[in-house]
Amino acid sequence: MTLRLDLLRHGETELGGGLRGSLDDALTAKGWKQMRGAVMAKGPWDRVVSSPLQRCARFAEELAEQLGVPVQLERDLQELHFGAWEGQSAAALMETDAEALGLFWADPYGFTPPDGEPVIAFSARVLAAVERLHQAYAGERLLLVSHGGVMRLLLAQARGLPREQLLNVEVAHGALFSLQVHAQGLLKEEV
Repeated sequence: MTLRLDLLRHGETELGGGLRGSLDDALTAKGWKQMRGAVMAKGPWDRVVSSPLQRCARFAEELAEQLGVPVQLERDLQELHFGAWEGQSAAALMETDAEALGLFWADPYGFTPPDGEPVIAFSARVLAAVERLHQAYAGERLLLVSHGGVMRLLLAQARGLPREQLLNVEVAHGALFSLQVHAQGLLKEEV
């Protein structure tokens, strides 16, 4: 049986761009507006699942309450932890660590930011969480409120992209995509 999984990226955050990773920034007013606009006249969803970081969870809780559906926080759907790069912009890293940043952009699976989470481990935890959701809620439609990295990973898998192209997947703040999750973790994008 198939699970329909709609993916919503959090909106703009107070501390703005850069590699936010595990940092727990709040949404700006614009960020709330981006997310509310993305889900307007969408759904219906049977439940909302969210990263526990407040830039995702606060909106997920508000929306679930409005819709009268359960909300579930899932730690394994948090963003990639960027280690020493947390909170830094790509522009700043180009000045201080350009070679390493280039290696990461060229092959995120092959290069890990200093003290960061390896993308292979990130991939394993995210895909395991999606598999658990499939096992628990097959036949339902869920809204997953999460992060750019989580969504890039799932969309790259659904699109059959080579792993070196992971960071080429575009996911704007407040972007909404739809996937079908089939047995054995097979992902298909709905267009």
